[in-house]
Amino acid sequence: MTKTLDLTDAVALVTGAGRGIGRAIALALADAGADVAVNDFADEAACAAVVAEVQALGRRGLVVMGDVSDEAQVNTMVE
Repeated sequence: MTKTLDLTDAVALVTGAGRGIGRAIALALADAGADVAVNDFADEAACAAVVAEVQALGRRGLVVMGDVSDEAQVNTMVE
């Protein structure tokens, strides 16, 4: 039996999503139905590319730049 993850209309914030594992997680969440905020601390262009991929899956995407080691920036990202 195969279980399918259904995150229809959920919202996810994925840190480190500009590349690698973070990117893969962001795309998997979007594929499961979630809208995704794509975070990285340095590469806004890479995040924008991931957002375009999220949107191609029919979900909303948003670039949210910030450093997760800075509590104030994390609070701003979540807001």
